[in-house]
Amino acid sequence: MRAPWPTPFRGRLDEHTVESKVLRGNPLGDPHLRPLWVWTPPGYDDEPERRYPSVYVIQGYTGQVDMWRNRSAFRRTYPELLDDLAPECVVSFVDTWTSVGGSQFVDSPATGRYHTYLCDELVPWVDARYRTLAAPAHRGIQGKSSGGYGALLTAMLRPDLFGGAASHAGGGLFDVSIRPFFREAVRTLRDLYEGSIETWLADFRSRAAFSRPNDIHLLLQYGFSAAYSTDGEIRLPYDTSTAEVLPELWNSWLAWDWPTLLPQRADAIRGLRAIWIDAGSRDEWFLDLTAEWLRREVGKLGVTNLHVELFDATHAQIEYRYPLGLAYLVERLL
Repeated sequence: MRAPWPTPFRGRLDEHTVESKVLRGNPLGDPHLRPLWVWTPPGYDDEPERRYPSVYVIQGYTGQVDMWRNRSAFRRTYPELLDDLAPECVVSFVDTWTSVGGSQFVDSPATGRYHTYLCDELVPWVDARYRTLAAPAHRGIQGKSSGGYGALLTAMLRPDLFGGAASHAGGGLFDVSIRPFFREAVRTLRDLYEGSIETWLADFRSRAAFSRPNDIHLLLQYGFSAAYSTDGEIRLPYDTSTAEVLPELWNSWLAWDWPTLLPQRADAIRGLRAIWIDAGSRDEWFLDLTAEWLRREVGKLGVTNLHVELFDATHAQIEYRYPLGLAYLVERLL
């Protein structure tokens, strides 16, 4: 058992601030100066001619980059687990937090151009400053929950940049993983906020976050509505009296879901060198079912480097899985 305080890294973890042009003046007024952490492996500074694969790590909903230092009792943080593993790659920890909880790693008129920021600003920034193998065959992306969704989505949309993705308890299959919780949100809105999501949001921002029942459902549903907005308006995709979906708004969500995207991006998926998908078999969001759906449907595309695994866990505290996905990617991106 390791001591419960940080130990010196074998590799190096650099902390940067990146000024984003595309996030400047974003609709939510969130910062366009963004933290970026970059880890380089042991020996990186000793071999000045050597170049390395790169992996970008993105976070789940409500994640901001300094949360990677949050420690649970008797457990290593992911940066520490990464350093223990010491893979021969450059790993970048990305921040795409927004004041509504997250961006879903898409460009949205209601939140900002976070997909463009990740792909067209951060990737060139890292390649220019670190000795990466600057080609999609040697570049991967990894995340958990919304970050797992974002990892697979980004690799699917930008095969010109990414050759592999690792999704841990990744989101998607919205009819199964998100829509059932609309009922919980509607009862809370009805009983406490006269059916108004704006009234709930004002209350949420006035007190300790997540201190009342169903705050996480309401925030996530509001944030997803922002990410998948088509006109810049943030509107829930259901009737706040009955939880019945409103087809026009719900369809704007489904346009970003796997049953819609997978057929459209089949060639891009087939071209990836590595896809890792895992989820806890007791996941509270039922994302094990999403993983099983992806196992079946991605498998039908004839993808060869596909690993799908369920393990005994819930949605929380699965950081010990991340090195497994990372090692899988690096082995295939060398």
